Amino acid sequence: MSTYTQILYQIVFSTKDRTKCLKKGNREQLFKYIWGICNNKNCHLYRINGVEDHIHIITHLHPSVALSDLVKDIKTSSSTWIKQEKIFPTFDYWQIGYAAFTYSLDAKDDLIEYVKNQERHHQQKSYIVELKQLLREHNIEYDEKYLQ
Repeated sequence: MSTYTQILYQIVFSTKDRTKCLKKGNREQLFKYIWGICNNKNCHLYRINGVEDHIHIITHLHPSVALSDLVKDIKTSSSTWIKQEKIFPTFDYWQIGYAAFTYSLDAKDDLIEYVKNQERHHQQKSYIVELKQLLREHNIEYDEKYLQ
């Protein structure tokens, strides 16, 4: 018997102190780098996008990969790469922690569109407002002090 799964995640995390340092001109390079990390972990990345202070990743999680390990690898490796390549000069680190939400496969296309349109979306809504909305939609309790 083989292992069969369908685990669709939206992973969200921000820069340390939500510093607006992920400038548009170099974001595609970062997204390609993260895409490679997911690919190397046998995770199918459907979409990645973000704005100056955070990113969203839509991915299928391979059954041999723990979510926390994937996020740790993405954040650690990309942080080192950003500093080596100097593509975001004011980037310090990623925030501690992350948010991750599961979705049914039926929601995939809408979710991809949502992530694809992050720049337009964040002209009206800040990262914190968006994150609180996602946490409420998924019935996740949170402490305001960790969102400041």
